[in-house]
Amino acid sequence: MAIGCSALRDLAPRTRSELLRGARRYEVAAAGTFRQAGERGPHLEVVLSGLVRVFLEAPDGRRLTVRYCRRGALLGAASLFRPGFLMPASLQALVDSVVVSLDARRVRHLASADPSVAMALLNELSERTLSFVGQIDGTAFRSVRQRAARHLLDLASEAQHGRELRAAVSQQGLADAVGSVREVVVRALRDFRAAGLIETRRGSIVISRAEGLLEMAAAPD
Repeated sequence: MAIGCSALRDLAPRTRSELLRGARRYEVAAAGTFRQAGERGPHLEVVLSGLVRVFLEAPDGRRLTVRYCRRGALLGAASLFRPGFLMPASLQALVDSVVVSLDARRVRHLASADPSVAMALLNELSERTLSFVGQIDGTAFRSVRQRAARHLLDLASEAQHGRELRAAVSQQGLADAVGSVREVVVRALRDFRAAGLIETRRGSIVISRAEGLLEMAAAPD
């Protein structure tokens, strides 16, 4: 189970079993939103497979991706310790995904009784804080290849209505968006195609392997 590659991986087997009591496993189809901004109450999910994004939505409908979550990612740790918690963002599957929803009350109780559970959740919250700070640096200092991969994911996920992830952008438009020139972006797209991550079509780019493109967005050149 993906809990073994999450922030809860170092817990004793018996403690993991306690955490999973009352858990629910469910499948989310590509483009499906399974938690909405504004929902009340604590929650904690583990991504078992697929790719999930956390996004904010402006009143005019524009969306901003805050985080992409792969196998083993925990969602909602902060909600466990915030009285009157309201979801600040929504959760959406970019590809067919499987998620396990843990019993939030049980997790919170175990965290108060077992220091190892509390420490695991603290480590998760620390990692999330550091990753958000890292995104600020990354926006300014990422390579063209990394910026292009991230921007394609963002464009495609914002416009997604079914299983296909398609970014309606030209090569020149992508170059303008990431602050580069067309020739450099064309080389990056050629590499993405060679790796089987995308297909280029007239006026659009189809993402074939979203998780692979996400890895490209994070990988150093």
